[in-house]
Amino acid sequence: MPDSPEDWVWLARILRPQGRKGELLAEILTDFPEKFAERRQLFLLPVPAAGSAPAPPRAVELVHHWLHKGAVVLHFAGIDSISAAEALKDLIVAIPRAQRAPLAEGEVYVGDLIGCSLVDLSGPAPVTVGVIDQVDRDAGPAPLLVLHGPQGEILIPFAASYLRKIDLEARRVEMSLPEGLTDLNA
Repeated sequence: MPDSPEDWVWLARILRPQGRKGELLAEILTDFPEKFAERRQLFLLPVPAAGSAPAPPRAVELVHHWLHKGAVVLHFAGIDSISAAEALKDLIVAIPRAQRAPLAEGEVYVGDLIGCSLVDLSGPAPVTVGVIDQVDRDAGPAPLLVLHGPQGEILIPFAASYLRKIDLEARRVEMSLPEGLTDLNA
């Protein structure tokens, strides 16, 4: 069983009970929601409070699931009432990092981008734009990288034409951005 939070991959966040028989509505946090069909054993993780040690994961068996209005409904073995489902609210559905779906060459997990510095190479010298806080996949044809920079929130399209290099070990994403793009939110 993985020891540290970095050893887990978050698949979903439980929002609330859905139905009367223990089903749960969950926000999808994975790029591969179709993989729920291949999984039986999942783990529930509480989101650790700042500065506290993470609680141990709880193994659960996925009995049934279905996609519903941009979310996923999950039903776990032994969770068969509204009150049992309510007790799982806000928990994270996760798997050990070693069980992630394999990627094709040149692909990257969206979650791996979070926490990386984005560096703009378009000028005479590289400029660190900010740190990637999240990725908005519903914003349009290209996902938007949401960064926290010196001037506040900055939105950058994660477009292949801008991308130059991703170095996950160095926690660095290099892009060549169009002039003025980083100033749009100023």
